[in-house]
Amino acid sequence: MKQYNVGIIGATGMVGQRFITLIEKHPWFELKLLAASPRSAGKPYSEAVGNRWAMSVPIPDSVKDMIVYDATADVETIANQVDFVFCAVDMKKDEIRALEEAYAKAECPVVSNNSAHRHTEDVPMIIPEINPEHAEIITAQRKRLGTKRGFIAVKSNCSLQSYVPALHPLKKYGIKQVLACTYQAISGAGKTFETWPEMVDNVIPYIGGEEEKSEIEPLKIWGHIDGNKIVDASSPSITTQCLRVAASDGHMAAVFVKFENKPTIDQIKADWKAFSGLPQELQLPSAPKQFLNYFEEDNRPQTKLDRNLEGGMAVSMGRLREDTQYDYKFVCLSHNTLRGAAGGAVLMAELLAAKGYFD
Repeated sequence: MKQYNVGIIGATGMVGQRFITLIEKHPWFELKLLAASPRSAGKPYSEAVGNRWAMSVPIPDSVKDMIVYDATADVETIANQVDFVFCAVDMKKDEIRALEEAYAKAECPVVSNNSAHRHTEDVPMIIPEINPEHAEIITAQRKRLGTKRGFIAVKSNCSLQSYVPALHPLKKYGIKQVLACTYQAISGAGKTFETWPEMVDNVIPYIGGEEEKSEIEPLKIWGHIDGNKIVDASSPSITTQCLRVAASDGHMAAVFVKFENKPTIDQIKADWKAFSGLPQELQLPSAPKQFLNYFEEDNRPQTKLDRNLEGGMAVSMGRLREDTQYDYKFVCLSHNTLRGAAGGAVLMAELLAAKGYFD
């Protein structure tokens, strides 16, 4: 596979830090440059990130002395040095949309962890095992932007990465209704217990905007391309409640589901065990061999035990049982900064690279 030069836009934040650790020894991607806000620009990365480095491993030696670019002022300079960028910035949504389009129009593809373009009709929002065909809309997007190489592709909200993959193999039974209660780790807010001590021994039953994202975004993922846009699926009906909990990493969901044609428990377990997607077929570097993993124990999954399964890129499920109001209920878990954020974006970039979209 060809080697690609990569930039990280928003490199000092938690997701940007995770991108650095994932790309450091990546077989396809070479980290070429880092960019952040104007207050970080011109500084060596170690100075720019300072005491905000939140990863469990030290800053890589190859990165410490990299001079940080200005993500907004140095668009052309950055675009001319890389094959594509990962973007994870903390800005207003209209500013993010403008910034990502600026990179795309500078002929620099953008793989985004931001939510700003998730509802743009010709921007694919890809979970690689579920809807890799949505990458085909990039041709229409390039026509709109007037670009040859540049485009924007986004990953979904991190909380979806547990329950949407678990539901996907069951769509053949006609999923009618879904209720999902998510219990989301503090790293989803870019925090640690050191920087957010009030979360210790605490639960906050509200995450602004999260429930709307969790109810709407799956319908785009399960949608289809119609001409120059992605049309959302009309079903299932999804309602969610999202809570912030005192866990460092790992988004858990308690899921209730009703079917048109109710499968048996054994059928559901067999479908989960058998499921794989294009990343597994292509043997992409970040793809977990066993994407969906079911545990029979009554107390599984657990964040400390199961969030790092398959390098944090798999989904753990457990406690599948019948329900009196819905057909079934179960619990699932994914690592939010790996599968849910940076790792999911890296896997999407591997898919796009394998299909030639960065060439």
